[in-house]
Amino acid sequence: MPERGAADSMPREGRPDIARIARPSLWRQRDFVKIWSAATASVVGSQVTLLAVPFIALTMLGASVFQVSLLTTVEMLPFLLFTLPAGAWLDRVRKRPVMIAADIGRGVVLMSIPVAYVAGGLTMLQLYLVAFVTGTFTALFDVADQSYLPALLERDELVDGNANLQISQSVAQIGGPTLGGNMIAVVAAPFAILVDALSFFISGGFISAIKRREQAPKRRIGPSGRPERMRAEIAEGLRYVLGHRYLRPIAACTGTSNLFGAALFSIFPVLIWRELRLPPAFYGTVMGLASVGFLAGATLSNRLPGRIGIGRTIIVSAAISAPAFLLIALTPENLSLATVTLFVGWFVAGMVQVIYNVAQISLRQAITPPEMQSRMNATMRFIVWGTIPIGSILGGVLATFVPVRAALIFAALASSLAVVPVLASPLRSLRDIPHEPETLDPNAPSRLAAGALATNEAGLP
Repeated sequence: MPERGAADSMPREGRPDIARIARPSLWRQRDFVKIWSAATASVVGSQVTLLAVPFIALTMLGASVFQVSLLTTVEMLPFLLFTLPAGAWLDRVRKRPVMIAADIGRGVVLMSIPVAYVAGGLTMLQLYLVAFVTGTFTALFDVADQSYLPALLERDELVDGNANLQISQSVAQIGGPTLGGNMIAVVAAPFAILVDALSFFISGGFISAIKRREQAPKRRIGPSGRPERMRAEIAEGLRYVLGHRYLRPIAACTGTSNLFGAALFSIFPVLIWRELRLPPAFYGTVMGLASVGFLAGATLSNRLPGRIGIGRTIIVSAAISAPAFLLIALTPENLSLATVTLFVGWFVAGMVQVIYNVAQISLRQAITPPEMQSRMNATMRFIVWGTIPIGSILGGVLATFVPVRAALIFAALASSLAVVPVLASPLRSLRDIPHEPETLDPNAPSRLAAGALATNEAGLP
């Protein structure tokens, strides 16, 4: 944890302003700058692959609509298969070495695509294998990453820290699509993926340079006096999230949005590359410019909660996503109109996505005790990203039997259901992030299951 001064002997609730004044800016904390740099590098590369892989499948390998949608399904399948045991395991080990290994693994696996292309053996099967293996490493990395940040920052720094990390992603998402689209236009798409592979090696290097070392987590002892079994720890993580009055509606909202968002975006490349036949450089440039919305969202994300409350920030940002998705789905054939539609739709969708993510992730990290962080994040990932492969299949099936445009509009309209769980929850009245996390009592799991959590209701994802 960050070093504290003499004021540390005072109760936290009696010294919030003193703590904020005494604590240096996050940009002066070298370890935070390193993890920020790692995130920026990896997101730039991932934006290139996001364009290049569907382009390879559609234009070089002649994939069908359903085959393209399966790429997202296969990539996200590890979140259904592995995140729950990964969360229990990560609560037992240090997170940083896992993050470094996952970055190196993803870089190595991605390099197989240009190698296979040069050898003349690139196939859809390899794209599926690469998607599954990189998805597995990503599942491990993401659970570890979200659980690692609270070990580097204080609770009242989490919103600022997550906002700054979203700024890095925003900058990357501005330049990444433009870089990817132009690289596809200039060199063969498989070579563009080398940028992503290199970005993961750079990310792993930054994370390995972090000096602050985590304390090794202590193995939890069950009621029998023996170390807790992994199955019991997984079950406790599930009970914690599903029994929590804030985490449960956030999980339902994000899961629903991802379900129909995946249905939309898994087949959206078919509209862009096959039906509208937009030039890669043009599409990448528009996407890059519209990604300024991510930067706008990152700028607003640490201001809105102070003005309207953390709960209402989550609700409002969730409500605006569906109209933005619908605008993207309605992208017309006319190039000028397509430019405006894509720009506005992506701008708004990116802006509210960042605002929503900063608010709900910061709240989740703050209200969850350290010994539950990995399992909470794993359970949330299992729920909210586990819907993505299902949504991708749904999008592929819909687009197989109805026109692609109709499938896109259906998915966009259905995504409006996502706001219902948070709108009907206690988040409506949650203004401030609670000062302290829930203290776990390992001998009283039924209390967690019942959701009787010691969080602050007086203020107000």
